[in-house]
Amino acid sequence: QVQLVESGGGSVQAGGSLRLSCVASEYTRPTACMGWFRQAPEKERESVARIWMRGGQTWTYDSVKGRFSISQNSALTEVYLNMESLRPEDTAMYSCAAAVSVSTCNVRVVDFNNWGQGTQVTVST
Repeated sequence: QVQLVESGGGSVQAGGSLRLSCVASEYTRPTACMGWFRQAPEKERESVARIWMRGGQTWTYDSVKGRFSISQNSALTEVYLNMESLRPEDTAMYSCAAAVSVSTCNVRVVDFNNWGQGTQVTVST
């Protein structure tokens, strides 16, 4: 299994920015989809952004579209989540995950079988 470690979370005021990093313990194969997810207290986990490691295609979900972006490093060992114009409703535990040996990023959350421990993001007014 790929070990994933997130960092970069913290507390920020509304309108601020953060950059989350997800480091993989080994080279993340091109046949993998990496994703960022978040879960707020008493809410379900939701997808934030995904990236297809082979070609770098990205997807961001409606709740963060235009404010968040996902990217990867050339060595395919790190995935980033750039977050701008943060809002209080973005407060959550953010986790990265990998779905390996898949042919698309259009997979269910349950297909992501490698998860990091998460990093907390808190946005205050």
